[in-house]
Amino acid sequence: MPELPEVETVRRGLAPAMEGQVIARAEVNRPDLRWPFPERMAERLTGQRVGLLRRRSKYILADLASGESLLVHLGMSGRMLVSGDPLGQFQHNHPAPEKHDHVVLHMGNGVRITFNDPRRFGAMDLMPTAGAETHKLLASLGPEPLGNDFHEAHLVAALKGRNTPIKSALLDQRIVAGLGNIYVCEALYRAGIHPARKAGRISATRVAGLVPIIRQVLADAITAGDRRSRIFGRRMANWAISNIVSTSMAARAKPAADRAAMGQSRASCKADALPSIVRVAKDNLKHGGAVVCTFP
Repeated sequence: MPELPEVETVRRGLAPAMEGQVIARAEVNRPDLRWPFPERMAERLTGQRVGLLRRRSKYILADLASGESLLVHLGMSGRMLVSGDPLGQFQHNHPAPEKHDHVVLHMGNGVRITFNDPRRFGAMDLMPTAGAETHKLLASLGPEPLGNDFHEAHLVAALKGRNTPIKSALLDQRIVAGLGNIYVCEALYRAGIHPARKAGRISATRVAGLVPIIRQVLADAITAGDRRSRIFGRRMANWAISNIVSTSMAARAKPAADRAAMGQSRASCKADALPSIVRVAKDNLKHGGAVVCTFP
């Protein structure tokens, strides 16, 4: 599942092709993905000018001139494909339609944006822009980890007295939005905090110290994705994740005694982890590196 950095990287790649442009024609090729599409979705999108393209947690939001916003979630296998850009930034001609091209946006400038999702765990919805934060998928989300509302006092208060493991607490989207398994593991590794330790038993000083570490981990991953801004969707996400996990763990490998004390697993990725992470883990271990995806 793509996490905040991957979604932000995709958003930044889409923005030059979509912001300020009119959706000349929208194609909706099936009635649903994970959930049914909104009524008359193609009609409501056609003819609308796209304003700001923004992100909330792991969702992309495209604000439209109609006063509605298009919400996009990539799911597990979703890709946003850009073709025919007249500015020459992406260097992709229009490909032949594929079986899992579920939504296609033909932009007025000649760009084509295709949402391709073989497993159909992605989602799209339309909602009033003014009330976007009350949408059922957004209403319970916590603060953005790169925003001003995510600060030391917030995290200390949110974790105080909690009996859940610190990893589970940081994965709770009500506490902080957008974090997933990969980057929570990396942040805890950098902080030297065992992921199974009870959140409420960690000192306020150490909890507060997690805030800048989380910010830096996400910033590193977004930078890695930006350097590959000609790659979209799942391929871009794989590159961004591979880079942040492999370079951070290999370059900053701690002494064996420290790793053992933290209860570090050298490659205990869950079965549902992204294939790229498994490949990176195996490759790094082969060359003596240390890779942490999950812990026992």
